[in-house]
Amino acid sequence: MAKITYIEFGGTEHVIDVANGLTVMEGARDNGVPGIEADCGGACACSTCHVYVHPDWVAKLPEVDPMEEDMLDFAFEPKPGQSRLTCQLKVTDDLDGLVVQMPEKQI
Repeated sequence: MAKITYIEFGGTEHVIDVANGLTVMEGARDNGVPGIEADCGGACACSTCHVYVHPDWVAKLPEVDPMEEDMLDFAFEPKPGQSRLTCQLKVTDDLDGLVVQMPEKQI
């Protein structure tokens, strides 16, 4: 299990314990965190679960694969190096303490 901090655009924080094997997106969706819409349900077919990863965590995450990179082109104001789709981030103990912030809007 990993404790993940989701920060809404306005600054409200949600600290949630997310079970290993779920995605960061599922952790937000299952706990009613606003700002992550997840329209495609985690199929990496949209960019409505886009977040900015805290700079301290960027190098600790798996690299962006080509499919995720393509979908990030459709995200609202992507930040090179920090933008990720939460549906592509599988939760493990290694993500304990992860901090992500939602953009102003999704698409």
